[in-house]
Amino acid sequence: MNQTSRTSHATALSVNVNKVALVRNTRHLGIPSVTRAAELCLQAGAQGITVHPRPDERHIRSQDVFELATLMKAWPDREYNIEGNPSQNLMDFIRKVRPHQATFVPDSEDQFTSDHGWSFPQDAERLAPLIAECKALGVRVSLFMDPVPEQMAAAEAVGADRVELYTEPYAAAWGTPQQDVELKRYAAAAQAALDVGLGVNAGHDLNRDNLAAFVREVPGVLEVSIGHALIADALELGYAATVVAYLGCIQLGCAVQPVHS
Repeated sequence: MNQTSRTSHATALSVNVNKVALVRNTRHLGIPSVTRAAELCLQAGAQGITVHPRPDERHIRSQDVFELATLMKAWPDREYNIEGNPSQNLMDFIRKVRPHQATFVPDSEDQFTSDHGWSFPQDAERLAPLIAECKALGVRVSLFMDPVPEQMAAAEAVGADRVELYTEPYAAAWGTPQQDVELKRYAAAAQAALDVGLGVNAGHDLNRDNLAAFVREVPGVLEVSIGHALIADALELGYAATVVAYLGCIQLGCAVQPVHS
């Protein structure tokens, strides 16, 4: 297999392929192929693949999770991230697949899309044993969190390795007077996470317009998980060119990192 070696970007790009599955599920022809989409993104330099298999299988299906796990074995320097609510179907996949990372998201079963993070101390008791189980399986745990600095210490205390900052409010403010205010809010949350030893991921509505600024201004972002915008761009540009474009945005953002006290 002709594989592109992993890039040296400080921030990894994990491509969420849910929307490929959503299009495929409108017919019974098996196209477009989720595994082929993932393979093309990996060949173009993406450092990981993300899936969010919901209980109703409205996009990613159980078979996809396992087929992608098989695919990822051919890419040992890339990461597989499975996200979802650990109180629903996520833990069954974690136990069977043992991906590199499990991202816990507090979605209800019928929720349209992820729209908020975990809250502490309310969620601590139910999350702690599930996080411990993942870590015993050798799976890194990231918690989907709102950009609230005061919540980061609690996320670390419950056993998380990383937080994934929910970035829709930042994306919604892009191009408005609130843009800089939101960036500062995310920078503060990321710094609070770093201060207690957590890694920082980010995702939701990041795109080619807003990604570079986010990576530049928010300290320590290890990974961005991008699906909807990236797959939409790929409909026009193709998977390879789109991944290269997003990696370029990350590289631009990483070129000059600000100093945060």
